[in-house]
Amino acid sequence: MKNIHQLPIIVEKDEDGFYVVECPIFSGCYTQGKTIDEALKNIREVIELCLAEKENQQILKNFNPQEISFHTLAYA
Repeated sequence: MKNIHQLPIIVEKDEDGFYVVECPIFSGCYTQGKTIDEALKNIREVIELCLAEKENQQILKNFNPQEISFHTLAYA
């Protein structure tokens, strides 16, 4: 049975209307899609590619947060 990992991802809509999605625990792990569903499908594929590298496998093994939250800060 595979271990289930909860990975943080960040999704934002860019100025062209595409959804850009990133998994910040892996360097360079980002993609985009025309819809959120497409972007999420694409990030799963990119995460799989990232996990082909031993360094990222170790990062995943050591990634065990008790809580993850996302906040925004208004800045002027």
